[in-house]
Amino acid sequence: ISGLPRSGSTLLAALLLQNPQFHAGMTSPVGALYTSMLHQFGAGTEFGPVITKPERKRLVRGLFDSYYAEHSDKKVVFDTNRMWTAHLPMLMDQFPGSKVIACVRNVAWIMDSIERKFAADPYEITRLFNDDNERATVYSRVETLAQRNRMVGYPWAALKSAFYSEHAASMLLIDYDLPARVPQKVLPLIYDFIGAEPFEHNFHSIQYDAPEFDAPLGMRGLHKVRPEVSFEARDTILPPDLFQQYSQLSFWKDTAGSRANVITAKFIPTATGN
Repeated sequence: ISGLPRSGSTLLAALLLQNPQFHAGMTSPVGALYTSMLHQFGAGTEFGPVITKPERKRLVRGLFDSYYAEHSDKKVVFDTNRMWTAHLPMLMDQFPGSKVIACVRNVAWIMDSIERKFAADPYEITRLFNDDNERATVYSRVETLAQRNRMVGYPWAALKSAFYSEHAASMLLIDYDLPARVPQKVLPLIYDFIGAEPFEHNFHSIQYDAPEFDAPLGMRGLHKVRPEVSFEARDTILPPDLFQQYSQLSFWKDTAGSRANVITAKFIPTATGN
């Protein structure tokens, strides 16, 4: 599971976890451990010249196998990390035929969601920003998050790169609104994509929270899932110019030039008919 932040990946993992044949969860440390391992045997390192490519592949595979050893009885393991779209060649080499489910969302609403979390606790200094200049105003905060090495900019750039890559067909992009509005229609499509047997999920009783992960970030409730799947319409708290600027970044709306699979809606009627 990969894609953009604040786009439903935790909700998706919580739903998939209901299936006793699956293991899923929020962001795992496997991605960070993998990149650390690369730095240990990469070019210019002490051990780089003596660790062969077959040995490197075994070391990386051993990382996955060791971390998920307790879930070896599961038919499918979902590892969640927004960095996986930047490392598709490794994933496809280690796990041929594996699939990546990428959750996406209008970037303006992602920024809105993070800004709401920031404003909800005015007595905290979140670690999402490095200094007072970055966290000073909504403009500096959004600009910081959008940088290519930060919370929103990095996974967006990684996903766009994967979207047009040779491994794009292994990805399924899911627009945030759909699992929240019609989960009973989206989940069967996911099962079909990964080749799994259908399972009846409970969309009215969901349990998932990670306070031990969110507290050190200074963003309480960042990964808490509401007990029932639902879509809550609201007005944005971003200034109009910022919202307009970041609403233009949904590249997955145009699949020309990409073999990626996309679940999206061009029109969703509301109670008012708009």
